[in-house]
Parts: sequence; C-alpha cells; structure tokens
Amino acid sequence: MHAYTYILACVDGTLYTGWTNNLEKRLATHNAGRGGKYTRSRLPVRLVYYEEFEEKTEAQRREWQIKQLSRREKLKLVAAAEK
Repeated sequence: MHAYTYILACVDGTLYTGWTNNLEKRLATHNAGRGGKYTRSRLPVRLVYYEEFEEKTEAQRREWQIKQLSRREKLKLVAAAEK
C-alpha cells in the first residue's frame, strides 16, 4: 500500500495539506464536499503537490512537517515540484 501527502489549492487561494492512501479518490471526496471540514466551503480544490510514501506513518509525518511551513515556504515547495 502506498500513502500520499498532498497540498490542495482552494478556490479562495488558500492551501490545504493532508494525507491519504488513495489520491484520486481523496481529491474527488474533497470536491464532492465530503473531504476535510476546511475545504467544504472552499470548493473546488485542485491538487498542486504530492509526495508518495511506502508507509502511512511516513505520509502523516510529512503532512505534519508541511503544516509547520509558512505559506511562502509551501508555495516554494509547489513551485519546485512544477519544474
């Protein structure tokens, strides 16, 4: 099983970070309004960044690390991945 840490861009310009074991399904869940409470009022969302891990604990640890970053640092992470 693979696990993913991801960043979503919300329609209001904010960023949301989470983890999942099924990236496509989780994105669809968010956009259906059944994802995180934070994203429900900020739809639609789009996937702008993700990392893949072998274990869910690694993805959860990385989620926590990313959540500690400033918005500016998160945007740099996203920009670096787009190159």
